[in-house]
Amino acid sequence: MLVIVLAACGSSTATDEPSASGASVPTSDATAAPVTGTPTEEPTAATDTPTPGPATATAIAPTSSTDPGSARACSGSDQNRDFFASMAAAVDWTVYCPVLPDGWFVKDGQYRLAGGGWMEIGYEGPGDARIVLRQGAFCAAGDGCVPSGREVGETTFGDRTGVLVAGDEGSWSVVVERGATPSWLLVVTGLDEASARTIAADLHAVAS
Repeated sequence: MLVIVLAACGSSTATDEPSASGASVPTSDATAAPVTGTPTEEPTAATDTPTPGPATATAIAPTSSTDPGSARACSGSDQNRDFFASMAAAVDWTVYCPVLPDGWFVKDGQYRLAGGGWMEIGYEGPGDARIVLRQGAFCAAGDGCVPSGREVGETTFGDRTGVLVAGDEGSWSVVVERGATPSWLLVVTGLDEASARTIAADLHAVAS
């Protein structure tokens, strides 16, 4: 089972059969993004140079999705959206993608289809803000691999309800089905609680 991880700027390509075990998500602008492919094709990495954001982090305003159930609402290029659509078609759990404002870009990521499948993708934004989205069979531990902290209460995670955790290191996490397979986890750093809630609420469910 091979998992390839790319975390460097520039053009690069990674391929792997979707029915096999894994592939990478390259560094790119959030208006560009990770890998391409369909369940019957080899995913191919696509990269772009990130657009620098403002020097300081700012609150994120809510966005609205006008195309529920497809990848069209996902941030990024057509290749980015094709990748999320391919992943959704290849697994039996709901795949979510971020819907982000300008100034965010893909930092790193990886996925694997074996063992029920999982994927992880990280974005960096203005003022060193960062989000990491993990989903699928990425963690069977009872704590759900959630950063330690204090539970604040329920909040929206796309079309689901999750638990908001105020991390001990200043992060904000939203977890759904903690420790189960599948489960979903969003970790936000460098932004306030309201922005973390907005990012989680705007997560978009991609149809298979």
